[in-house]
Amino acid sequence: MKPRVGHIQFINCFPLFYGLIEKKFLLEIDLIKGNPKDLNRMLEANLLDMAPIPSIKYAKNYLDYVIMPDISISCDGEVKSIYLFSKVPIEDLHHKKIALTNTSATSQNLLRIIMARKYEAVPEYFDSIPELRAMLMEADAALLIGDDALRAKYKTSDSLYVYDLGQEWKDLTGLPMVFSVWAIRREFAENHLDQVKLIKEAFCDSMDYSLENIGDVARKACQWEDFPPEYLVEYFTTLRFDFDRSKQEGLMEYYRQANSMGLIEQAPPLNVLNL
Repeated sequence: MKPRVGHIQFINCFPLFYGLIEKKFLLEIDLIKGNPKDLNRMLEANLLDMAPIPSIKYAKNYLDYVIMPDISISCDGEVKSIYLFSKVPIEDLHHKKIALTNTSATSQNLLRIIMARKYEAVPEYFDSIPELRAMLMEADAALLIGDDALRAKYKTSDSLYVYDLGQEWKDLTGLPMVFSVWAIRREFAENHLDQVKLIKEAFCDSMDYSLENIGDVARKACQWEDFPPEYLVEYFTTLRFDFDRSKQEGLMEYYRQANSMGLIEQAPPLNVLNL
């Protein structure tokens, strides 16, 4: 049976999969598309062997997973797709309402950490569908991520204050921020180590290929978007897709901060597979 590999249909994952498509490696895996919540649920239920999952989800299931080495979705400073849009300066949001996108617990908790630790603010948070206009009808600020954030930032007027949470985290801690890791079910990794190694190498090759052909990747990714390829070239070259020591340190700091605020039960060890 082919390895069952999850695929998030977000623009930020596109460079990781572009090379797989071009090099026809997809013939060797069963690629299953879904949103982050669905893929995480399927990985938990053993309906997938590996998948990109939000960092916070690894913390809650780390006993069942190992982490694919060398691959993540991260930033070291700006991320350009995790934005807080606010009617007032961020330091004035204490006791104000913030609408949180209902698509990412990792980014929700990142914002809570930044507001508490950097700005000593305790806003009133509530979940919302990710639509900026509707969110700001009910709230003083709104958190958007991923494709929704990219589109909103491109169209946003100067009437709103816009804060990049990757940069906010970097200013707070001096560290990168890891938004997603590639989690592998522990028993699959133990029993199919050679396959995992081949898949890891294919993903890394895909990423190298995409970065070498970033203009083509951007043109392909924005075929159905309103913004130009240049907007995505800047975005893709801002993102980090590796998982080196500094990224691991940033992720552990995120877990420590989340744990100290009661957002997760414990800061888990990073069980990075040795390939």
